[in-house]
Amino acid sequence: MQAVYISTNLIGKALDSLALSSGEKDHFENKYISNSFKLRGLPGLAIPVLSGLAELNKVQVIFAKTGPRPGGETEALVSGSETDLNSLCSALIKQGGTIGTLGETLQQAAGRAKQKPAAKLKLGSAEFELGKRTLIMGILNVTPDSFSDGGRFNNLENALACAFKMAEEGADIIDVGGESTRPGSKQITAEEELKRVMPLISALKKDSTFKLPLSIDTYKAEVAEKALGNGVEMLNDVWGFKEDSNIGGVASRYNVPVCLMHNRRSTEYRDLVPDIIAELQDSIELAHRAGITDQQIVIDPGIGFGKNYEQNLETMLHLPDLCRLGYPLLLGTSRKSLIGKTLELPADERIEGTAATVAYGITAGAAIVRVHDVRQMKRVALMTDAITRR
Repeated sequence: MQAVYISTNLIGKALDSLALSSGEKDHFENKYISNSFKLRGLPGLAIPVLSGLAELNKVQVIFAKTGPRPGGETEALVSGSETDLNSLCSALIKQGGTIGTLGETLQQAAGRAKQKPAAKLKLGSAEFELGKRTLIMGILNVTPDSFSDGGRFNNLENALACAFKMAEEGADIIDVGGESTRPGSKQITAEEELKRVMPLISALKKDSTFKLPLSIDTYKAEVAEKALGNGVEMLNDVWGFKEDSNIGGVASRYNVPVCLMHNRRSTEYRDLVPDIIAELQDSIELAHRAGITDQQIVIDPGIGFGKNYEQNLETMLHLPDLCRLGYPLLLGTSRKSLIGKTLELPADERIEGTAATVAYGITAGAAIVRVHDVRQMKRVALMTDAITRR
């Protein structure tokens, strides 16, 4: 079972996903209270108990009209004041068993909706205070098939020059990647990925004049182990710990922050933003099970991954709702197809479109932006911060 916080902006679409009639939707919206949660994977046997206890505790509940899914599970939307929802959770927990688990799930979701992101991000000896200014993560892909640079940094000399250039231009973190993850790209072995990234990582860590922390962009435990073991201070997993079951344990052992990105192999969603939130919650739970604390978790909505053009735009619009998960948000839109399709421009002409998404992302709550054009996006961030983070 999962419970996902539903904001005022999401309430209409959440009701649509339950296949309600227009009259039922109007009735709910007219009584809508700001504390609403969508329940997913709700066992059919819980319906009468939840319905009865909700009525007793003055909480509104409405069940999906589409009927149970395979396995007898369904969805519901519950809404009430904070006090009444707390009373409902307590009553459910007292029932024990599956009903008690439902109460605990709803209680945890309510707590997450009020949770504030970590105040600091510690990367080795570097410590960043989150919220005062936007952090800039520079992208350094040492791949022969990068969509943005055509493999220009797939040799050590160019890659080192790029790292120092981004440091000079104002990057706070350098994200090193050895495998292209663009749609249609070819998967490579961990051995090949290590051949690409480790010479650069080793050279930067041995150079006393290079001061920035590094992040390793990988979903493979073997690559993460080698990179973190050689001093890399952060792990950025584009599959949110769902591709390699061992990677969470590696990150926990080295006690580094992790970025969990939303990703999936299908663009078929039942309810886009709540589905993204629920799937990010799955990644967060995997991190918790591995021993990673909330203070070490950053989330990424995964713009350009597992989403079509319209879904990417919709996700951007609802970044504030993703921030309600209570974790720092990293936004990576730099030069992506979302911009290319909107402006009908190739990757090397998307700087203005990237700037627009960065500025919007910051106003929507992003704590970190992951970019190719560090100098220009640093200026965009400074200007946007001057307005929004005074």
